[in-house]
Amino acid sequence: MFLKNRNIWLLAPAVLLIGICFLFPVSWLLQRSVSEPVWGLQNYITIFSKTIYLGVLWNTVAIAGVTTLLCALIGFPVAYSMAHSSPWIRKVLIFSVLIPFWTSILVRSFAWLVILQRGGILNDFLAGIGLIAEPLDLVYNRFGVLLGMVQVLLPFMVFPLFSVITRIDGSYFSAATNLGATPIRAFFRVYLPLCLPGLATGAMLVFIISLGYFITPALLGGRGDIMIAQLIFERIDEFGDWPLASALAIVLLVGTGLLFVLVNALIKIRGRGI
Repeated sequence: MFLKNRNIWLLAPAVLLIGICFLFPVSWLLQRSVSEPVWGLQNYITIFSKTIYLGVLWNTVAIAGVTTLLCALIGFPVAYSMAHSSPWIRKVLIFSVLIPFWTSILVRSFAWLVILQRGGILNDFLAGIGLIAEPLDLVYNRFGVLLGMVQVLLPFMVFPLFSVITRIDGSYFSAATNLGATPIRAFFRVYLPLCLPGLATGAMLVFIISLGYFITPALLGGRGDIMIAQLIFERIDEFGDWPLASALAIVLLVGTGLLFVLVNALIKIRGRGI
């Protein structure tokens, strides 16, 4: 009976693809992380007992968190303007937000190097108008990493917010102000809670993608801004340390999965009004 169900056979290609491209590599990494050099959890103990690895884990979470916050602060006004502007302005804003999707991340990261380096366009401009006497260090540090990542990941925040804001009835806000609430109070007590589904979706997308970022931090960051993806590459490329790199990859995967489950649970609890 199970094999005669046509829906099961329709799912077979997707299941096969996931098995080959995801489950098999992950199981291989998991096996290497606990079997080399000997069977045990020594690789995971190393990760959570040495300051250098804990520092990289903290860098990864901190950079992903700040990137998510900045994307939310920038993306909300953009999404609101897109939802409430004229059709022509809306098209311009959508086009501007979509531009990052049409350009390689590598190209964008190198472009930021040209703009932000000490002899770059921005420093030359600021020096030319007399705002600075010496070039600013805008790259190979946390500032450059955050700027590059926010520019790339902003669309993942804007469009979930835009899809939610367009469905919000504007009369709710007007009713709140007519009943005596100040515009600020009406925004935080009425409008913002209605936007939370889009904000939560955008934040989850940006944060999870940020956790595994490699190219932008590698090009724009310094030694103090190494993220876990860079560390995995370094352990394999320079040291051939597959067991520890596998353990780092599993830690990243498990952490991302737990975050996804937690956010979904919180959204469901809020949806039930608990």
